Amino acid sequence: MKQPAKASLLCVLMAGALSCAAASAGEATAAAAPAAATSAAAAADDGAAQAIAPELKTLDGMLSALYGTISGAAGAPRDWERLRSLFAPEGRMVVHGVNKSGEITTRVLTVSDYISRVTPVFAKEGFYETELARTTEAFGQIAHIFSTYESRHAPDEAKPFQRGMNSIQLVNDGQRWWIQSLVWQAETDKNPLPERYLKGKH
Repeated sequence: MKQPAKASLLCVLMAGALSCAAASAGEATAAAAPAAATSAAAAADDGAAQAIAPELKTLDGMLSALYGTISGAAGAPRDWERLRSLFAPEGRMVVHGVNKSGEITTRVLTVSDYISRVTPVFAKEGFYETELARTTEAFGQIAHIFSTYESRHAPDEAKPFQRGMNSIQLVNDGQRWWIQSLVWQAETDKNPLPERYLKGKH
């Protein structure tokens, strides 16, 4: 499925704010990232004294929180602190795929980087990402999830404007799960999703 013209979100994530139409708006939110990152670090230090949310203790809860946090109507506030709480302090979000020039590139983002880039886009466009299928492999306190996603601008849209794969690595510290890395790639005409990842079970 080829991504249509409304591809500003992927453009921002792949190329960075300076090379996309949403660049000027993105710069306005970037200034808040250092303070937010400091706040997240402080929260992590106090984690032992805080109650652990039930959603952080199961893989189902982690995935539900991940998709739920980034989804919403245009201009609707997202709970970014909830998103940060899902990731290990050194956790990263990595977008891999074909850029506007046709080159395959990888862009590594901190959670704050991601928030800075998507905030101006979410202010103008609705974005709803849902899980279509899931394949999970786990051993001891580590897990890997291939989570097939669909993206829409409104929950009632008949067809998604984008599909792709989230590759998520998680670790468990004995009390809860943490996302160590999240790598995703969008589906294209030349790289369609295999059937085995469209009907996977949890």
